[in-house]
Amino acid sequence: MAEKQKFRSGFVAIIGRPNVGKSTLLNRIVGQKIAITSPKPQTTRNRILGIQNLEHAQILYVDTPGIHEARSPLNRYMVDQARSACLDVDVVLWLVEADRSVDKDPMIPRLLEKSKHPVLLVINKIDTIPKGKLLPMIDAYCKICPFASIVPISALKGDGVDALMGEIPELLPEGPRYYPEDQLTDVPERFIVAEMIREQIMMRTKDEVPYGVAVLVERFQENPARNMVGISAVINVERDSQKGILVGKGGAMVRQIGTSARKEIERMLGVKVHLELFVRVQKNWTSSGRMLKEFGYE
Repeated sequence: MAEKQKFRSGFVAIIGRPNVGKSTLLNRIVGQKIAITSPKPQTTRNRILGIQNLEHAQILYVDTPGIHEARSPLNRYMVDQARSACLDVDVVLWLVEADRSVDKDPMIPRLLEKSKHPVLLVINKIDTIPKGKLLPMIDAYCKICPFASIVPISALKGDGVDALMGEIPELLPEGPRYYPEDQLTDVPERFIVAEMIREQIMMRTKDEVPYGVAVLVERFQENPARNMVGISAVINVERDSQKGILVGKGGAMVRQIGTSARKEIERMLGVKVHLELFVRVQKNWTSSGRMLKEFGYE
């Protein structure tokens, strides 16, 4: 009689520099948008859990903020999220970009050495380079750090992602199913709504404005009779000048942000959404321990 395949479960951290495609990869794996993305670095601020349910495994992916030299209290919080994730998981995916030079900064290899967990090098954006450039890059990274496996992918197009997911279950310990099979994340809908609003701000503003924003959902009211959800959210900024930019002439900018965010939220919730946005100045909140805690960065 054939031996029954053992069930495996565990945590997998997705780490890397800012803007290398970590959140895009997480969304691709779970099959739904649970982490926001934008062309700007440092879009992700919190650890976000994505749950992949397989027949013989449950894999819990942890999307992390980009690892960088942090100066402000907010940025230090973000980097600490990524560093602690490396130590608390069973497997680490180090995501790098194929269209950039080899990352020789010792910051991430030193962190991986401390974690003592299997590390997979994931070379993202392979669709942006000639195939002949891939092997020299793999050779260069092999000299930096030992890897359990090296997997080239395009998170945006999905190339190689199935091969990557096939490598992971055998690296996980035997364990239970931690979450129900139909659950994709452990973060509440209010958090994802706030992130979707912040994503539109990241896409539509520039310079320091998107980095001085924190979004708080103050009302999330379901109305089953009308198949609708009413949401009120506050966009907190550091300076009056930032508020002026976000509101825009005659309120044009905040209306554009609201319209685009509402469409994304409706797509996620599957119901009509009435979204109200307010802009409030909280001076120098990114340097205030009290306000960082109030906005969920603790």
